[in-house]
Amino acid sequence: MFNKLRSRIHLKPVQILVGGFALVILVGSLLLNLPIASRSGESVGYLNALFTSTSAVCVTGLVVVETGSTFSIFGQIVIIALIQFGGLGLMTCATFLFMILRKRITLKERLVMQEALNESGLQGLVKLTRSILIMTLTVELVGAALLSTRLVPYYGFAKGLYYSFFHSISAFCNAGFDVFGTGQSLMPFREDFMINFTIMALIIIGGLGFTVILEANNKRRFNRLSLQAKVVLSMSALLIVVGTLVIAVLEWNNPGTLGAEGMNPFEKIMAAMFQSVSARTAGYATVDQAALTPASKFFTVILMFIGASPASTGGGIKTTTIAVLILLVISVIRGKREIEIFGKSLSWGTITRAVAIAMLALVLVVGVTMVISMIELGLGDPMVAHGGLDDVLFESVSAFGTVGLSANLTPFLGTVSRIMLILTMFIGRLGPMTLALFFAIRQNTRKRAHIKRPEDRLMVG
Repeated sequence: MFNKLRSRIHLKPVQILVGGFALVILVGSLLLNLPIASRSGESVGYLNALFTSTSAVCVTGLVVVETGSTFSIFGQIVIIALIQFGGLGLMTCATFLFMILRKRITLKERLVMQEALNESGLQGLVKLTRSILIMTLTVELVGAALLSTRLVPYYGFAKGLYYSFFHSISAFCNAGFDVFGTGQSLMPFREDFMINFTIMALIIIGGLGFTVILEANNKRRFNRLSLQAKVVLSMSALLIVVGTLVIAVLEWNNPGTLGAEGMNPFEKIMAAMFQSVSARTAGYATVDQAALTPASKFFTVILMFIGASPASTGGGIKTTTIAVLILLVISVIRGKREIEIFGKSLSWGTITRAVAIAMLALVLVVGVTMVISMIELGLGDPMVAHGGLDDVLFESVSAFGTVGLSANLTPFLGTVSRIMLILTMFIGRLGPMTLALFFAIRQNTRKRAHIKRPEDRLMVG
C-alpha cells in the first residue's frame, strides 16, 4: 500500500529535501518537548522545543533557553543528533542508512543526492557520500581527541570526554551549541590556545564544503584544483585574514572585548581571528557580542550574511556568491563583457543566479528585521531594555546565515518574533540552494515557450 501511494506521489528532489528537513525538525521538537528532555522534569514548552530543534537541524546555534542548564543528557543527545543530521544533510544520512540495511539506491534517490551535494553529474555520488561520512567521522573524532586534552583534566574523564565529543560535532557542523551551562559560549576559554585553534580548525573544515575538502586532499596542489575549489579556498582565506585584521583594529582597546584587562597581544589576535572565523557561520564566541563596538557589530553582520561555502555545513549566501558579485562589479567597471577568474569565464546563468540569491537574501533579512522591530520595538515592549534596531538586525542575519551569534536578544523576543526567526533559520539553511535549483528547473521547463523580445536600454544608477 505504501509503495503504491509513493508511486502516485511525484515529488521533485527539491521538495524531498525541504520536506525531509521539516519532518526531522518536527520529530526533534516533539522529543525535546518531552519532560525527560529537561533537567527540571517538566516540558520546556513546545515553542522553545521547536525553536531549539530548528536551530539544531539548521546548524544555527541561536537559543531561547540555555542548552546546558535546561536540557537533560537525553535532551542534549537529541540536540547533537539533530546537529549531526543537519550538518551532513538529508541524503548523506539516508545513504548511510541504506548502506547499513544493504538497500539499493534508486535513480530518484541519486537525483536527490545530486541536488543536495550540488554536483553536476550522477556518477560516483554514492562513493562521494561514503567519503563524506568517513571524513566527517574522522575529523570529529580527531577534534574530540584534541579537545579532551584540555577538557578532561578540567571536568573529569566522563564529563570532559562527553563535552569534547559534543563540541567537536557542534563545531564541525558549524552549529555553535555549547553545554557548559554558563551561558557564555567559549568566553571562559578565550585564552586557551588548544581549544581556540581546535574549534577554529573544525569550523573552517566544516565550512569549506565536503567536495572541496576531498578534492584538496586528493589533488594537493592548488593549480590542479577545480575552479570551485580554487574560489572557495581563496575567498575563505581572504575573509579570515581581512576579518581578523578589521576586528583587531576595531576592538583592540575596547575593554568589553579585546581590550579586557590581562589580555596580551597574542590573545587579542587569537580572539579577533576566532571572531572572524566563527562569525561567518559557526556561532561560538570568545568575546561578548553585545559589547562589540557598533562598527564591529556591523562588520560581523556582513560576515554572517556571506556565510560559508556551497555543499558545506554552513549557511549564508556563500563565499562563491560574493566572489561572483565582486567580480561582476569589477568587470562592469573595467568595461568587460565576461567575468574571468583563474583563467576561466563564468556563464551568465551562474551570474544571474548569484545576483538573484543575494537579492532575495537581502530582501528576506530586511523584511524579517522590519517585522521584528515593528512587533518588539514599536509596541513599547520591555525588550527595548535589552537591545535596539542594530541588535534585531544582528539576530536576523545570524538566523539567516545559520550562524548563532547573539547580542543576547533572542531569549527576550515574543512568540511571533521567535516564529519569524524559526522560518528565517529554515530558509537560511535551504533557501539559497533551493532557490538556485528552482530557477534552474523553471529555466528548463520554459525553453519551449521562449520568445526573443526586442532589446532596449534602461537608465540605471
